[in-house]
Amino acid sequence: MFPGHRTVAAVPYDIVQLGSVNMSQQKAILIDLIHPKMLGEHAMDRMEELEELVHTYGGIVIVKKWQKRFAPHPKTYIGTGKVIELGEEGKQLGATLLIINAQLKPRQTFELSEQLRKYKIQVWDRIDLILKIFAKHARTTEARFEIELASIRHMGPRIFGMGMELSRQAGGIGTIGIGETNIERMKRHLKEKERHIKDKLETYQKGRDLQRASRKRNNLKTIAVVGYTNAGKTTLLNSLTGRKEYAANELFATLDTRVGQLFLPKRAEVALVSDTIGFIKELPPELLNAFASTLSEAVDSDLLLHVADASDKHFFQQLDVVDDILKRLGIDQKKRILVLNKTDIVSSATRKEIVSRLGDRKAISISAQKRTGLEELISKIEAILQ
Repeated sequence: MFPGHRTVAAVPYDIVQLGSVNMSQQKAILIDLIHPKMLGEHAMDRMEELEELVHTYGGIVIVKKWQKRFAPHPKTYIGTGKVIELGEEGKQLGATLLIINAQLKPRQTFELSEQLRKYKIQVWDRIDLILKIFAKHARTTEARFEIELASIRHMGPRIFGMGMELSRQAGGIGTIGIGETNIERMKRHLKEKERHIKDKLETYQKGRDLQRASRKRNNLKTIAVVGYTNAGKTTLLNSLTGRKEYAANELFATLDTRVGQLFLPKRAEVALVSDTIGFIKELPPELLNAFASTLSEAVDSDLLLHVADASDKHFFQQLDVVDDILKRLGIDQKKRILVLNKTDIVSSATRKEIVSRLGDRKAISISAQKRTGLEELISKIEAILQ
């Protein structure tokens, strides 16, 4: 059976500022819509990842709920009765945020926001949450531009709801003019802003194109590190190249392109190793497309290092997610080395089980943090690039 909900005691945490939102004031209710035939274990796994996303952003989860439905409610996704129930409970517990573990349609976001307005509870879907995490971790101007572009593309369709609300404020049913004027202004403003951001990003892209052309002229080999978020990609980049990039045990710690030099002793030359944004399941196209800068390093590389967390209980599901995204990027046939990271903290029995289930898919076991297994990995890289 699925748990109805669980109330979690609030704990101290760092204050995180993002735009006008102060997460020190945000207490979140999480809800996931699940098919009645879904296994309880899978439902718990989905909620666990959503909760980890909230913690990565800096929020407090006070309630977790599941709603069994064969299909989403067309207006509110979770059903009107459940919305009222969550609103009342949120009011009692001081919740300010409801997060739906799905990508909502614009009308669903609007209806939920309208119904929860009297409880002073905001509505975010899964994409809203990921975008805010992206904004928190962006360190370069280009990454911030890409996040803003993704936000505009995600928010744009919701103008339908905004227009409805403005029309109501203007005088109710049958009113035209002020509502329509404002919605057209918003559309025009977003289009102009999107065009401005695209122009800026195109400038960065031209710079990268020149860098790639220079690498090819100098016959420099390039390696891209890819994998599920929090698999240890940045730690591996640091260990291979001697860089000291920020690496943390949290989702989406890396959003910006980072490149280091790896010396290949047998070839007596240097290869360039680049980090990329971590992948996550149910990553929508607009988010995938927004981070063209880091993903372009993978697309144009000579070799992919697919880093996987051998200690994660969802190891094989995460492999499938990465394989799917590489296919969506059109680079699933590129030369690739599967790297099993964090093997220092898994038992020998677990390692044997992973190798057995991988079958013909060969992998190299390492610990990026303890720098074990790197010599074998570098030898494999040299053999493939040869």
